[in-house]
Amino acid sequence: MDTIMRPDAPREADRPIGELLRELGDEIATLVRAEIALARAEMAEKAKPAVASAGMFGGSALLALGAFGAFTTFLIAVLALALQVWAAALIVTVIYGVIAFAFAQSGKHKLEEATPLVPEQTAQTVKEDIEWAKTRAQSGMRSR
Repeated sequence: MDTIMRPDAPREADRPIGELLRELGDEIATLVRAEIALARAEMAEKAKPAVASAGMFGGSALLALGAFGAFTTFLIAVLALALQVWAAALIVTVIYGVIAFAFAQSGKHKLEEATPLVPEQTAQTVKEDIEWAKTRAQSGMRSR
């Protein structure tokens, strides 16, 4: 079967379609691996500050918990001068509950405003790679 090729045909035009598709599959697999590596690196870079500060936050949380317990004891003791101890403890508990609810609502609102933790650069390059693969596949089909 003689195939007459145009002089402006791409160099892939004289190769079998199976070979071209296999090469395209290999290139796509390489791109996917590269994109996964990029996503890992991007997420690791975004997580570095959080990991570095976790120990300090842990220590400060422990000390703050102790201070909070001491402050709670102080509030109950002060109220117990005028009320029964159980009533003083109940009042402090209700006040803490109201404050905790307000914090939870505020935190929920802030979380909804937060930017999604998506590797944006990787998502963009994946889109570009898909377009490249489509273009490459279409040009391979047109040359046949």
